[in-house]
Amino acid sequence: MQPRHVRRLRDEKAETPAAANTMLKALRAMFQWAMEEDIVDADPTRDVKRAQYVTKGHHTWTLDEVDLFERRHPLGSKPPLAFALLLYTACRREDATRLGPQNIRDGRLRYVQAKNEHRKPISVDVPVFPDLAEAIAALPSSHLTFLVTDYGKPFSVAGFGNRFREWCDQAGLPHCSAHGLRKATAARLAERGCTPHEIMAVTGHQTLEEVERYTREAQRAGLADSAWKRFAAGRRGPTAEAGKGPTSGKPLAKMKKNAPVALPRGIEPLFSP
Repeated sequence: MQPRHVRRLRDEKAETPAAANTMLKALRAMFQWAMEEDIVDADPTRDVKRAQYVTKGHHTWTLDEVDLFERRHPLGSKPPLAFALLLYTACRREDATRLGPQNIRDGRLRYVQAKNEHRKPISVDVPVFPDLAEAIAALPSSHLTFLVTDYGKPFSVAGFGNRFREWCDQAGLPHCSAHGLRKATAARLAERGCTPHEIMAVTGHQTLEEVERYTREAQRAGLADSAWKRFAAGRRGPTAEAGKGPTSGKPLAKMKKNAPVALPRGIEPLFSP
């Protein structure tokens, strides 16, 4: 097999680029094993690039959407408990289905993330947020998991995802998802000024790349606020040379020839402090 053959297989899945990349990942793993076993002399997947595509990812919940869900599903039922587990631990669906009373001790929730637990286990140790403690107390569990089906059995990951989808639909939130709450928690922490490493301690991320994106987006909103305050007051930024330029000493709002500017929407942060 040559690189051109791998590229051809990749391009055959051009309409489903995510599937194309999954196939390429599997081929790379196979050839890396074959190289180690001296079955092949070269890895034809090495220089084959992944399929490029743009995705918006999971929708990040807003505060209004949180309020809608909580009004539709009052405390004392499974939906708010599932919601609190996801929001106040930033865990994934597969973790939410496994968490139980045994994971809480001395006011802290400790668990090993299900993702990559057999290759690169990641331990999470976070304080129990008061709202989460309230949701747990409102629906005590006599099982090893907080969340169980109507038959008293733990949810499967797919089953829990489908059920949470139903709960979101009942609240009029068809565009919201369980994973969107994980993103919302990371974004909220970033907007509150948490460092990437602090966010990683909660979410369990092992690289800065993902959490830095949340931090940059949160900082962008604050920088935009300060930029428009300078614009309205006519103040020069720290990089400008004082006393130079046509606007020196003149507030822009009072200039005679001031071009109309449309203020951008969405300056406000995603979560209120």
